[in-house]
Amino acid sequence: PRPAGPHNVCRLLGRRAHGFYARDAGVAHRKNLGLLRKIMCQESTKFKNVWTTHSASPIAYERGRIYMDNYQCCISSIAQAPRILYQKSKCSKSEKIEDALLLECPLGEMLPSPSDYKSSLIVLTVQNWLLRLSADSGEVLEKVYLAGSCCKSFRYLSWDTPQEVMVVKTVQNKLPAAARQAGIQQSVLFYLAVFQVLPLSFIGMLEINKKIFGNSVTDVAVSNGILIVMYSMGLVRLYNFKAILEQFMEQPFDLGQEFNWNGQVGVVGKYPFGLPCNIKVTDTPPLLFEASSLENAFQIGGYPWHYIITPNKKKHKGVFHICSLKDNALAKNGIQDMKCCSLEPDWIYFHPDMSGRIIHVGPNLIKVLKLKEVKNHTDQMEIAEDFTIVANRENCVNNTVTVTASGRVVKKRFNLLDDDPEQETFKIVDYEDELDLLSTVAVTQIGADGRAHLDFHCNEHGILLKSIPLRESWDVTYSHEVYFDKDLVLHIEQKPNRRFSCYVYQMVCDTAKDD
Repeated sequence: PRPAGPHNVCRLLGRRAHGFYARDAGVAHRKNLGLLRKIMCQESTKFKNVWTTHSASPIAYERGRIYMDNYQCCISSIAQAPRILYQKSKCSKSEKIEDALLLECPLGEMLPSPSDYKSSLIVLTVQNWLLRLSADSGEVLEKVYLAGSCCKSFRYLSWDTPQEVMVVKTVQNKLPAAARQAGIQQSVLFYLAVFQVLPLSFIGMLEINKKIFGNSVTDVAVSNGILIVMYSMGLVRLYNFKAILEQFMEQPFDLGQEFNWNGQVGVVGKYPFGLPCNIKVTDTPPLLFEASSLENAFQIGGYPWHYIITPNKKKHKGVFHICSLKDNALAKNGIQDMKCCSLEPDWIYFHPDMSGRIIHVGPNLIKVLKLKEVKNHTDQMEIAEDFTIVANRENCVNNTVTVTASGRVVKKRFNLLDDDPEQETFKIVDYEDELDLLSTVAVTQIGADGRAHLDFHCNEHGILLKSIPLRESWDVTYSHEVYFDKDLVLHIEQKPNRRFSCYVYQMVCDTAKDD
């Protein structure tokens, strides 16, 4: 038992993180992950390619499960050798799955059904059915029909609040050329259906109308209670989504409820009626914030709140401005420009570890930046370098002037690009939150043979802890995804003509006999 009396909160949290209170929830889990990280970074620990497969359809990975054949086949990657969890018969084109989200049980909540306590997969089919499937068996647990008379093409799933509120979005409504020539007007651009998950419940359906939001809307999204509207000229506008729901919802509905709506009688979420569009914005909602950025690139993060944009001119591509959300003031050293000469641009984003730091990735350099107060100016923030990770280009010589054996001086007319395939180049940067490791994939291609390695860095200081060579050849012209999930590394490659490959690596502690 803890001694009575007042305590410093920061000290208590620090002691709990170090395991002083063994009965606290999560202490054993944190200790186990700390042990796993130490074992993983030992020199004797290797990652072995235990399984490889190829497919003519896309391959997806979610939390230890590999999905193939349009989610009809599920393979567990947790066992020593991947094994099939379920294999369903091939689906027809009308049953094709367009998008999917993994749904995991919330902690400490009472749920109506025993199946709710196990992981499930929310999938969206081409015929506008929203299905909740068991992640282990593929059994259909719930089904909701989305598209009534108002909308036809739901295609995208995303989280508003992760594992709590889900958004289903249509493609942009566009009239056929013949209809436009006939003078037919289309005012509704998108529909957004919003659901609370576990238990699955319908919050409402919202229409994005160009009469309210403008003619040049190109895309919309909902994230963390904010409605984000993007425009063709690079403008991004933010609105309070909760306030929109409260102000413009005409009538709430529950799934399975009988309704009479605009002359139609049916059941909410059942075929053929689907969901009613019960949120109709009739007036422009209050604007929270707007910014203009090249290609609508806009991010919010850090502490205090800051945002990152690129000035809305093509000549500024690769230049990033970090500004205060409070007053739009540019932070000191807030213009980040690597001055890369490369085919692929550098990219920047707020660190997903919630530290408020910023990761800026270039072809041969990764900068981890932090926000801090300017000395003697507590109301102003500056961008400072926390640490950097540099690609290994020790053997790279790029002389513009060479001398031949006969003494003739030869001058090159061009320099190598910063992301020239023959030089080691960063392709992927990710964060493993459970082990607190920053992972990077660097690639070098010589001739037709490309070689890649996955490196683990200390997330706090950037120190290299482990390097894992990937055995398969890496072609920089193909599309690649690499997942690092505790003791598993998974590489998915997309080749031309929709050919997909999956390479699974698992952690092994080598012995002399194995070597």
